Amino acid sequence: MMDVQPGRALHTALQARAQDAAERPALTVQQETLTYAALDAAARQVAAVLTAGGRVPVERVGVFASRSVTAYVATAGALYAGAAYVPLNPRFPVERTRAMLRRARLDAVVVDRAGAALLAEVLAGVSPAPRVVAPDDGVAEALRAAGVPVAADAAAVRDAVPPAALPAPLPDDVAYVLFTSGTTGEPKGVAVTHANALHFLDAAAARYPLGPDDRCSQTFDQTFDLAVFDLFLTWSAGACLVVPQPIELVAPVRFVQRHVLTLWFSVPSAAALAIKKGMLQPGVMPSLRYSLFCGEPLPEATARLWAAAAPASRVENLYGPTELTIACLVYPWRADDGATAHDGEADARREGPDGIVPIGRPLPGLGALVVDDALRPVADGEPGELLVCGPQTTPGYWCDPERTRERFVDVHLSPTRAHRFYRTGDRVRRLASGDYVYIGRTDTQIKVLGFRVELGDVESALLRQPGVVQAVAAGWPVEDGRAAGIVAFVSGDADVDELPRRVAALIPPYMVPSRVMRVDDMPLNPNGKIDRRALLVRLTEDAVPA
Repeated sequence: MMDVQPGRALHTALQARAQDAAERPALTVQQETLTYAALDAAARQVAAVLTAGGRVPVERVGVFASRSVTAYVATAGALYAGAAYVPLNPRFPVERTRAMLRRARLDAVVVDRAGAALLAEVLAGVSPAPRVVAPDDGVAEALRAAGVPVAADAAAVRDAVPPAALPAPLPDDVAYVLFTSGTTGEPKGVAVTHANALHFLDAAAARYPLGPDDRCSQTFDQTFDLAVFDLFLTWSAGACLVVPQPIELVAPVRFVQRHVLTLWFSVPSAAALAIKKGMLQPGVMPSLRYSLFCGEPLPEATARLWAAAAPASRVENLYGPTELTIACLVYPWRADDGATAHDGEADARREGPDGIVPIGRPLPGLGALVVDDALRPVADGEPGELLVCGPQTTPGYWCDPERTRERFVDVHLSPTRAHRFYRTGDRVRRLASGDYVYIGRTDTQIKVLGFRVELGDVESALLRQPGVVQAVAAGWPVEDGRAAGIVAFVSGDADVDELPRRVAALIPPYMVPSRVMRVDDMPLNPNGKIDRRALLVRLTEDAVPA
């Protein structure tokens, strides 16, 4: 494990930059730019009101905000207060956000204007309710009119005097809690420590050296753990974080050009969108030094076109679930990848899905293992489930010891020593080169537009609707190993045309089925379980449009 210095935490590099790069730009969002000094000062004021001037300890702070100055100030402010931050997305259904808030047991929540518009409904029935901090002008008045008590309004935040000394978290303290899709219909929380995050950031800083003149994208919502890379790698280097609004993500090339970005990080779907719009032409993004992709399979064709559009850029494919802290494997794409089969490595790569970039090798200090169903290692080239161990392995699921025991397992690599591994649920092969290639999932979990989705979560939402007896969800259509959306099959007498609208109140937009098909009798396999493969055959025969 890389050394974690005493007193070092996820946010301490930001505090250091406020001293040695005070007037450099730290954040550009919604046409506003904050310097490091301004960002640090605002975060300290939020920390002051969260802790009542240092008199009240806080453990978890919700950030009910998105792509606003308040969202980023609140994230830093929660860490400054010695708390873990818990991102909540105003664009998620109210019921889902309420479930996250309850499971997180928040002490406080910081809201921007978008979050405040929904807060009264989110807090309905939540007891005890967290203290509410509203740093934006006029928001507290609207909340109070809606019956929501506000502990600190904009004036209180501006007038707050930070304590002389901020809390110093220990390396094993939780830095943030992220909620991901769960098989039971309930979102599951992943607790990530400062040491987990710092190990990844140290590896990333060595791999992608940044400086004060770099300008880095922030394409991921903060509920997506890849956003941690964006924020804290940028701020540790004294670079500037540039935040697109959702409408700007529709045209990523224009965003790169307009803001002269030097680092781009997104799901491959963003690049695919640029290809479909005809914008990914050779040489159109000369400013980029690093082009990173993660969250879903990266097609070689996409990597090749992006590399040509950003000729000075290093293109890399990253892999990693939230439970392993942001990313744990990386593959440096090369222009000749897959172009020839004259060497053993190129031949071996073809054992993976055609045209998909490998997920690479573990970051320094991490270990990987491919195992069968009994957790026994398989030979190189054989398919199996990927297990990963090392200092980025998180403590487990928030307040869920049973699920933690299922996914975080001890594997004996020798008669006397066991290592704690996380079971990713991903099927891979290890090539002769040492790189891993992704094959698919061992369960019903898929990626849709880069978001991890448990199909059981979608099915649970469908089964809650009147008239639905059985429900099966599937990723469809699938292109280059990625699901562009979801379709569902239901039995019963429910109005299938109405079901997508109804479940949209329970699950995020990327989980809502684009089509629901009625099935009178679900096909069964020899074990008596629903035959999902047979349902997908029906989809193919029915030629569902993309």
